[in-house]
Amino acid sequence: MDARKTALTGTMVGLAAALYLLSPGQLPNAGRISLEMLPIFYLSFRYGARIGMLAGGVLGLVILLIDPRFVHPVQIILDYPLANMLAGCAGFVRKNIFLGVLIGGLGRFFAHFISGIIFFAAFTPQGMPVALYSLIYNGSYILPQMILAWILLPVMMKKLRIDE
Repeated sequence: MDARKTALTGTMVGLAAALYLLSPGQLPNAGRISLEMLPIFYLSFRYGARIGMLAGGVLGLVILLIDPRFVHPVQIILDYPLANMLAGCAGFVRKNIFLGVLIGGLGRFFAHFISGIIFFAAFTPQGMPVALYSLIYNGSYILPQMILAWILLPVMMKKLRIDE
C-alpha cells in the first residue's frame, strides 16, 4: 500500500470507530444501529476487498479495545475482527453498490449469527429456537445498517472523490 492508501485507510478506520461510538443506542449484548460500516464499505469499493477487509479487521480490533464485551476468546474473534473483516468483502463487487453491501453485510451478519448461536444461547427467550433468536437479534441491527449504507454510500462515493 502506498502512503495515500495507508493514510486514507487509517482515517476511515478512525471515522468508523467514531461513528460506532456516536451511535444513538445500543441493544443488549453490544448490538447497535450505527454508520460504522460506511467507511469500511467506502474503502472496499474504492480500493477493493483486500484493503476493505484489512480495514474491517483493524476496526474490529479498535472496537474491541474501546468497548470490549466478550464471553469467550473464540467469540472475540467472531464478533470483532472477523465480522468487520467480512464487511470488507463488499469490495469483491466494486461496480455494484447494492450487491457489494449485500455481500459485506451478510458476511458480517453470518459471523455475529454464529457467535449468537454458540455463545449467547442463554439470552434466548424460553421456548424460542436459539438460531431464530440469533437471526432476529443480529438482523435487527445489521439490516438497518445495510439499508443506511444503500442510501448513504452512493452519496459518499460521489462526494469523496479523492484522486489517486
